[in-house]
This record gives sequence, structure tokens and C-alpha cells, in this order.
Amino acid sequence: MDTIHTKASCRQASLAIRDTLDIVGGKWKLVLLMTLRNGKRRFRELSREAEISPRILSKELQELEQNGLVSRTVCDTRPVTVEYALTDYSETLDEVLDALAKWGAQHRRKIIL
Repeated sequence: MDTIHTKASCRQASLAIRDTLDIVGGKWKLVLLMTLRNGKRRFRELSREAEISPRILSKELQELEQNGLVSRTVCDTRPVTVEYALTDYSETLDEVLDALAKWGAQHRRKIIL
């Protein structure tokens, strides 16, 4: 079925894409979401796995938490540890993450050949 593109529908789609990129755009947010798909992680684990500095990681996690995509749990341990996990709401991005991973693999094959 062909989609009819109007000026209004294109403007609305553009706004929706900008809103999405405001939430998950940048170098690290999608990497963090993909890493957390494998289960909850402690702060230092995330920093190592994503190869991101603690300062930037803290900022990115705070923004993901503010947007309801990541939960933060302070564990009752000595020393205090903090675990991060995906929220149920983050599952609404599953199709997007899968599509990006698929396109990225396809693009890599095209460029390497």
C-alpha cells in the first residue's frame, strides 16, 4: 500500500523524528540501551562494557531515567552499589533497536565489500 505524503504529514513525521532523537540520540544512549538488553548492570560494568567515561555515563543514564527508559536501584551493600536496568516502557523501542542493528550490519557489509 502506497503512503500519500502531504506537507502536513511530512512536517508531523519530521517533528516525531526530532522528538525521538532528542530522547535516544547521541553517541551513547542507544549503545547503553542495547547493553542493558542483556540484563541489569552496575555502573562500573556499564562503563567498561560501553567504553564510556563515568562522567558521560552518569549524564546519559540520568537522561534515560528521566525519560522512563532506565531504572536505577541503589543496593544495600558496602560499599553502596547502583544497578541499572531497562524499564517495561523501554520495550517500546525494541523494533527501532532491531531495525537499527539490522541496517547497521547491512551497511557495514556494503561498505566493507
